[in-house]
Parts: sequence; C-alpha cells; structure tokens
Amino acid sequence: MKTLQRGLLALCLSALAAAASTDARAQKLTIATVNNGDMIRMQKLTDDFTAKNPGITLEWVTMEENVLRQKVTTDIATRGGQYDVMTIGTYEVPIWAKQNWLVALDDLGADYDVDDLLPAIRNGLSVDGTLYAAPFYGESSMVMYRTDLFRRAGLNMPAEPSWDFIADAARKITDKSAGIYGICLRGKAGWGENTAFITATANSFGARWFDMNWRPQFDSPQWKNTLQFYVDLLNDAGPPGASSNGFNENLALFQSGKCGMWVDATVAASFVTNPAESTVADKVGFALAPDNGLGKRGNWLWAWSLAIPAGSEKRDAAKAFIAWATSKDYLELVAGKEGWANVPPGTRTSLYKNPAYLRAAPFAKMTLNSIRAADPTRPTVDPVPYVGVQFVAIPEFQGIGTEVGQQFSAALAGRTSVDQALRNAQNLTERAMKRGGYLK
Repeated sequence: MKTLQRGLLALCLSALAAAASTDARAQKLTIATVNNGDMIRMQKLTDDFTAKNPGITLEWVTMEENVLRQKVTTDIATRGGQYDVMTIGTYEVPIWAKQNWLVALDDLGADYDVDDLLPAIRNGLSVDGTLYAAPFYGESSMVMYRTDLFRRAGLNMPAEPSWDFIADAARKITDKSAGIYGICLRGKAGWGENTAFITATANSFGARWFDMNWRPQFDSPQWKNTLQFYVDLLNDAGPPGASSNGFNENLALFQSGKCGMWVDATVAASFVTNPAESTVADKVGFALAPDNGLGKRGNWLWAWSLAIPAGSEKRDAAKAFIAWATSKDYLELVAGKEGWANVPPGTRTSLYKNPAYLRAAPFAKMTLNSIRAADPTRPTVDPVPYVGVQFVAIPEFQGIGTEVGQQFSAALAGRTSVDQALRNAQNLTERAMKRGGYLK
C-alpha cells in the first residue's frame, strides 16, 4: 500500500511540475499596432506564428496612428506595462533607447540576418550600432498618379517632377463635377500626419524648423511659401474636407478613383495597384517626390517597427514574435498567400534583388530610390542642428509637432489665415524651446 501511495504521490508531483512548466511557457503577448494595411494583413497570418510557438498567444490592440502614438508614449514613459510589443517609428527609437525604455534586439537568432536590413533603415533604428526595433516595413514618399487622367489631359509625368509641374497638373486634371480631384495630400492634424508631409515639403522649399541656434523659423519667407502653396493647391485641386484626411482616408479616395495624384508613403503602392482593393489598379504610375530645384526633394524616411518596452516581463516571447514578423520567412509567407507585390517593402536588401518581387512590383525600384534619396543627417538646404527628415529628433517634437499640425490644419480648413497659422506656430514653438532649455 505504501509503495502505491508513493507512486501516486510521485505521479501527482510530476503532473504538477509539468503543468507549472506549461504555464511558464504559455504566455500572452499584447501587441499595440497601427491600423495600416500591412499590419492588418500580419494579424491574419499569425496562425503561422502560433503554430510554431504553441505556448504563446497574441492579443492585438489596433489603433489609428495618432492614437497609437499617444498611447504607447504614455505607457512606456510611465512603465505602465500594458504592451509587450509596440509598433513605433524611426522618430521614437533612438530617443527612447537612450532613455533605457527599450529592450535591445541584438539576439534575434542566427538565421535572422540583421546585415540584410537596408542600411538607411537599420541605422535609424539603432543606437551605437545596437538594434532597438526591427523594421516591419520601411518607406519614403513618392508621387502616385493616374496615368489615364494624365493621358487624357495630354500630360507626361517626369520621373523627377517639380512642385510647379505637380501643381499645374493637379489643376488641369481636376474635374469636380465628376468627383475627381487633381491631388490628395495629408491634412489631418498630427506630428506624423500633416506635419510630416508639410515638413518634408518645406525642406524642398528651402525652409527648416530651426536655425543652428535652435531658433524657430516659421517667420521665414520659405515657410510662408511652403504653407501658402500647400493651402492654395488643396483648395483649388483637393477633395472636400481635406483638413480631415490622413494616410488611410487618402488611400481610400485614391483607390476609389477620386484622386488624380497622391504624394505620400511608398508603402501605399502595393495597395493602390492591388486589383482586389483598387478600382484604378491598372492605371497607376510612380515618380519621385517633387522638388524646387534647390537640391532637396519632398520625400521622407520612416519605418514602422516592432520594439519591446523595458517594462515587459515576456521578453523572450516578444523577441520570438518580432523575429518571426520581420524575417525573410515572413516575406515568403505573404508572397505565398497574397503574391510578391504585397509583401512589406523597404526593409531588406535581398528583397530588391529578388527577381520574383521585381517582376511583381512595378514600384520596387522607385521605392528603393526614394529611401536612398532621403538623408536624415542633412535634411534641409541650409544647415540645421537636428537629425530627421519629416521630424526633428528631439523629445519635445512630438508635442510641438502636433500643435503646429493643428495650426496648419486650421489654415487649410479656412479657420485661420496662413500668416496667422505661422505666427502661432512660431510663438508656440519658441515657448516650448525655452521650456526645454534650447533658448534663453
């Protein structure tokens, strides 16, 4: 009897140990992400990850990008611990890594091939050579345009257009009675929405956020020319309610045939050329972002990337997910399910050497050229004390950029004048820079 009891006890202890081990492996990752098409596609394909990692479950928190930025910034700064994986960008990574808010990603596995990441993208997500976020997709910006509307108007899009050409063409192809607007541009307020677009455009107009002494420059003629050009162009050739339109709204307008041109993220190319989603898929051409002959184009550099907040207690599981989602194998998975044209672009050198991708993606070369053309270390015509193309890489920019974006959006909506919007931008930025200790 005692032998039987000892045997039962050993069996129970073994079962408890096995259960404890299973509980240790069974982890739920909470992932905060943006509601862009590539991210939504990833959520649909995660059965592949969970099949390979049966102890890990995934909970998604998907948000519009302005909301995402606010939520993840608050959570990481307070070590709130709501998320185990965050979708963040090229702006946040170096700032947050220096604050010790992010987990280093220097051990994503021998087969991850970190050296395959495009240098411009990898450098923007690293501090002192260490990667702190893995790029899910990389982007610059470019012109997407309706070839049929251009042909009908007798226009030929240059490979490297000027802003004057874009403005003239936009007005010529506008047909408001038919619901066709010559150009769609970001107007929704936000440092990563309209401020990003207008800042990149301003670079090509010779404007800059700050001089070498960190004095704001919104009182310069270059900024007046930039904002007046933008407001006039959208009032003449843009859709109604342009001040409420961000990336997703303009994507929907272009896909439904209401935009003749759209200057925005290169990542949109696969969506506007996908016949399952776009009514104009076979009528889309591409060109570099416009310039003004000053040596700078109005294109930016960005990567939506996956990072682990330092407050997460599930680092190994989070690294396993990030390695899966940003790997070469994931690109193969998307290609097998939805075709090579729909894989997340702009992250790996090998993708742009893949004949299958180059055949399937007519926008591939333009995307790569646009990414390579952006220089975060020298973004403007005149010298500046900051790094960043469509943003200024200082912690204060997130707040300043959002407030300035609100002024720009108000000018576009007609709630204030261009001159007043720039005066307000100058004053609020000066106050913020004084509080930050940049100005006396």
